[in-house]
Amino acid sequence: MLKNQTRTLGLRPDPAFKLVTASILGIIIFFLPLHVAGVRTIPLDHMVRMVQWLLGPLTGIYALAMISAGAIEPWLTGSWKETLTNRILTLFKALGVVFAILALTGWGPAILQAPDMLPFLFEKLVIPVGLIVPIGGVFLVLLVGYGLMELLGVLLEPVMRPIWRTPGRSAVDAVASFVGSYSIGLLITDRVYRDGKYSALEAGIIATGFSTVSVTFMVIVAKTLDLMSIWNTYFWGALVITFLVTALTARLPPLSRLDKSKTGKDLPRPQGSWFAASWREGKTAAAEAPSLPHNLYVNGRDAVLMTIRILPTIMSVGLTGLLLAEYTPVFDVLGWIFYPIAALWQVADPLVLSQGIAASLAEMFLPALLIGAEAEFTLRFTAAVVSVSSILFFSASIPCILSTRIPLSVPQIVVIWLERTLLSVFLAIPMAQVIAQFVAV
Repeated sequence: MLKNQTRTLGLRPDPAFKLVTASILGIIIFFLPLHVAGVRTIPLDHMVRMVQWLLGPLTGIYALAMISAGAIEPWLTGSWKETLTNRILTLFKALGVVFAILALTGWGPAILQAPDMLPFLFEKLVIPVGLIVPIGGVFLVLLVGYGLMELLGVLLEPVMRPIWRTPGRSAVDAVASFVGSYSIGLLITDRVYRDGKYSALEAGIIATGFSTVSVTFMVIVAKTLDLMSIWNTYFWGALVITFLVTALTARLPPLSRLDKSKTGKDLPRPQGSWFAASWREGKTAAAEAPSLPHNLYVNGRDAVLMTIRILPTIMSVGLTGLLLAEYTPVFDVLGWIFYPIAALWQVADPLVLSQGIAASLAEMFLPALLIGAEAEFTLRFTAAVVSVSSILFFSASIPCILSTRIPLSVPQIVVIWLERTLLSVFLAIPMAQVIAQFVAV
């Protein structure tokens, strides 16, 4: 009787109540776009905008403080001496502090202060990511801590496992990336991997195959390339190609050679109704979940750590990639790798397309900037799709992956980028040519 009365008073809600309440709140915060002050986006993004507005000019100071903490952290933990990659990243993190100071003060050479260099990285990437990861990390507990992933994992296992070789719960990562941010998707992936519920193979596939740019970034790309008149066609086309390419690269090395073992167990195959089994697994996870204060502390701590590890490398590695794209022939030479595919499909300017796409390794937005709205439709559509489906770029997503525990090296990530980009170009060009036959573009 006392137990039932306690639950009635809401002091110890039963597992079903925790599962439903946390799931609904998490879905609203991360996935339900709302109109606020003339802007339609998810509540998490509205929170980030509000915090950024409240901080005002202090956002730059906040970002510099987080970058500085990230540069100091490897020395405090001793991680800088563990591997050669860690030593190199530690150096880049120190450079990130220098570049952040230059971005904040406006000092330094004119080429670094060009609008598409330090100001772009600091204002459009570092500050938003520096806010969305810690704020999102606090609310992440609603998605990963009270049974939603287990519930969806049972339901979607028959789809995710045979096609993408990942558990059903990975669908949450994919949706979080598309609707919210790749950094949030990676935060989820890293957390689940460290909990032993993803193997290195599964975490690698998810990180490099699902953690793509958000819908907000896709809108910016579509506007830049004059594709908003066919927005739905572009969005669903990019979605299909992205996930199709992921299904293919999951079966190619280096991803296919990652460790398949994990400490956690897969969700059991249900006997009888899938819906009943998923509900049962969700309630079990909710019942075993730690208290809300503990979960908030753990998620908030992990989010802050990821933030300070990401931001310095976005500044330094990102700037290096942008400088290479702007002032060296590196990506022009790299573009010749994609030229045979563009020539095979007989696009109007195969070399322009190939070299523009190659720059996506530095920054996903560069192909849109280099090809532009005046180019022929096939070039514009292909560049817009590949910007999304290639997923990996040095200005942000690659540093994010390197900041997680997922065992992927820089050479492996570059090979995966090359595989994804080749496959994306091969699929996107004929799709664009078919669309051009039926839609006024």
